[in-house]
Amino acid sequence: MNPVRVLIVDDDPLVRAGLSMILSGDGEVSVVGQAADGGEVAAAVAEHRPDVVLMDIRMPGVDGLVATEALRRRPGAPEVLVLTTFDADEYVLRALRAGAGGFLLKDTPPGQIKQAVLRVARGEATLSPSVTRQLIAHVAAGPPDRGRATEQLSRLSTREREVALAVAQGKSNAEISADLFMSVATVKAHVSRVLTKLDLNNRVQVALLVHDAGLA
Repeated sequence: MNPVRVLIVDDDPLVRAGLSMILSGDGEVSVVGQAADGGEVAAAVAEHRPDVVLMDIRMPGVDGLVATEALRRRPGAPEVLVLTTFDADEYVLRALRAGAGGFLLKDTPPGQIKQAVLRVARGEATLSPSVTRQLIAHVAAGPPDRGRATEQLSRLSTREREVALAVAQGKSNAEISADLFMSVATVKAHVSRVLTKLDLNNRVQVALLVHDAGLA
């Protein structure tokens, strides 16, 4: 398999160098470019065509939130994994709502950073169930729009709704397969239909919508 192509965006050159060292070396990940500010992301993505953008959320110029929102609106955009020094940061929640595939703390062990990048490249959320619950329960950019969330979820079939609720609980495809007595391939198909019907980018956004509807 081809290595996952990664673009690192951080205003600290030492952080960029450290992340590049962590991610490179075994052929699974290739760091194809770096940027020092969110304002450089669009050009860097066009030049390097990464699969994943590892994005610092706080930068002095254009921050990672604005860059993520702009990037994820583009067709065929790469996945985004945001970096933060805080595990309860309203900017992180806004980035996840904008379509980021998850977040990492900057003190995450090196091996876990690489595995998170690989998971995001596969379209999987990088948040463990405990972190997902903490983030959703304790960080809010504003009161949830329960009516809108409930209306969106009403578009799903009964089975798709069961899958969406399981996704919101942080369960993997294999865990959902075991719980709902269906094959992993069928779970993947249901997740894909859920994302399409709800016009969402990833599983984290599904979890946030289920939370907004008061079901998690």
